[in-house]
Amino acid sequence: MTNFIQIPFRQKSWFGIPRDSDFSLQNLPFGIFRTAALPEARVGLALGDSVIDAAVLFDAGLLAGVSGLRRDHLVTDSLNTLLAAGPSVWRVLRGRVAELFTAGNDTLVRQADLHSRVLVQAGLAQLLLPTKVSNYVDFYSSREHASNVGAMFRDPQNPLLPNWLHIPIGYNGRSSSIVPSGTSFRRPCGQLKADADPAPVFAPTKQLDFELEMAFITGRRTQLGETIPVTNTDDYIFGMTLLNDWSARDIQRWEYVPLGPFLGKTFATSISPWVVTLDALQPFRVGGPEQTVPVLPYLQSAGPQAYDIHLEVWLKSEKMTSPQKICRTNYSHMYWNMAQQLAHMASNGTNIEIGDVYGSGTISGPTPDSFGSMLELCWKGTKPIALPDGTTRTFIQDGDTVIMKGWCEKDGIRVGFGEVSTEVKPAG
Repeated sequence: MTNFIQIPFRQKSWFGIPRDSDFSLQNLPFGIFRTAALPEARVGLALGDSVIDAAVLFDAGLLAGVSGLRRDHLVTDSLNTLLAAGPSVWRVLRGRVAELFTAGNDTLVRQADLHSRVLVQAGLAQLLLPTKVSNYVDFYSSREHASNVGAMFRDPQNPLLPNWLHIPIGYNGRSSSIVPSGTSFRRPCGQLKADADPAPVFAPTKQLDFELEMAFITGRRTQLGETIPVTNTDDYIFGMTLLNDWSARDIQRWEYVPLGPFLGKTFATSISPWVVTLDALQPFRVGGPEQTVPVLPYLQSAGPQAYDIHLEVWLKSEKMTSPQKICRTNYSHMYWNMAQQLAHMASNGTNIEIGDVYGSGTISGPTPDSFGSMLELCWKGTKPIALPDGTTRTFIQDGDTVIMKGWCEKDGIRVGFGEVSTEVKPAG
């Protein structure tokens, strides 16, 4: 049984945290950052509008009680080294940081110079990719999304393929093109072929799309041949981020038969820089959709396995001064949960690595405004979205910025993910 370390909701901080901040004392997500003054990448924890420099706390001797913690766990360009030290290190580290910022603890308050060095203004921090990603897997686990796509392209009466209700469908993606929020990319080119065309052409995609997803990141490795019981997956999951799994629908449609996604998906996957720990998410654990077809024993998970995470997508054109919300949904709609996804991934004995990223698949809800892609929101281009600048969209255009946000909230406490924001540049 995983020993989660949760920071009680009643616990307050002496540090000024805006009420609507994603980064409450109960959150304290992990990330990697650097600044102009401190160019060496390091581990930070987000709190309010600031980043806590864990290495400064270590150098001041304030993390001495975290057994097994070393300085090189904290001055590093990824979280992998810290995660490899084990949950007994990073869980206690997060708990100790919470203690230092809890109301009534004046350790930092009475040391003004140290206080100023520990806390970095978020605007001065460059946030980097949180982990070194050896492997990236993208699942296809929203029944609503799979049904919408199946209805559009196959059979409206039988939109799901026969295996979908029995197995968490996924594919192995390209980890080298995972980029942090704020990293723009150029519109990809590829082979396009309309139904009426006699042959394909090579050109920039005309159907660039976002996919609203969450991702979980593994914090423990397995050996080749080892499996993970569905009841033990919490021991292997470090935390979660927002994920935008960009898709070129026209490239994808032409190439995906017979082997599935390839160039239509590998040009960019955008991820939010803060990893919200599974510990911080426990108060928001809820039951997911009923699985209407019995699953095989190795996929039978017990108890609530979903999370009540509110999700939004915002779109901003070059001419707009502020973005417009175009989608609102919830992670709890997912038919296949993280426990089942990871247990299935490891069921053939593949080795799981620290820092691996597992995308949930597009998260769509039951209503048209909760669909997690332009393909669905505009229903294959037949229902354009009107923007305040007088233009419309059926897919993403050059100069558009797509922003995804996510948060949990309960009893006045907010645990959020920040955002993943990406601008699309013209094809090179």
